[in-house]
Amino acid sequence: MSDVNSSTGSSPSGGSIRRSSRSRSRKKKKNQLPIGVALLALIVAFGIFLGTRNEQLVLFWITGLAFGYILQHARFCFTAACRDPYLTGGTNLTKAVLVAFAITSIGFIAVHYGAHLRGAPMPGSAYIVPISAATAIGAFMFGIGMVISGGCASGTLMRVGEGFTMQLLSLFFFVVGSLWGAHDFGWWKLNVILQGKAVYLPDVFGWVGAVVVQLLIIALLWIAADKWADKKSQEA
Repeated sequence: MSDVNSSTGSSPSGGSIRRSSRSRSRKKKKNQLPIGVALLALIVAFGIFLGTRNEQLVLFWITGLAFGYILQHARFCFTAACRDPYLTGGTNLTKAVLVAFAITSIGFIAVHYGAHLRGAPMPGSAYIVPISAATAIGAFMFGIGMVISGGCASGTLMRVGEGFTMQLLSLFFFVVGSLWGAHDFGWWKLNVILQGKAVYLPDVFGWVGAVVVQLLIIALLWIAADKWADKKSQEA
């Protein structure tokens, strides 16, 4: 019997020791149900409080919670969509962002075309701003900042809600940078932004052409992302 135990490298007592060590290593999970119920009660109470101030604030509160829930469960992040193809070779999130862009583009052009038919002001026309080399430089700098901080604005807010303390530092400097940019925005707009040229695709390609061009670019990017993922999976 001893020869059998020595050949297998175990003993009757050794098996129980390993089992006991494994059981000790497993930490008992805390019951988070009371915390969830308390948090839900606070959310509802705060929503009622906002309703006493302004009914529109309740809508903003519910919409913000819904977006946060969707972002957290979908792990939606623009940074990861641009970063993951290079780091991991995965492009699922990249393609998801492109699909979201395609759907948004169709809705955007539909709203604008409806306003055009009615002769009404174009919703969001204030966001049709000039583009120039400054746009590309700013996008490049913002992209570097997103990768270093580990998240874009939505991703940072989502991870702060999840309890990632390091993202609090990113959020703090995000706020500082936004306030600083808002303070100096007048100078940048006058001396840099307005030096470029505003491009509105329906003015260039027509309403149908604008949709076709936009969706074609998105489709080409989607195909490129899909082929990139296939290439990386074959290399692995």
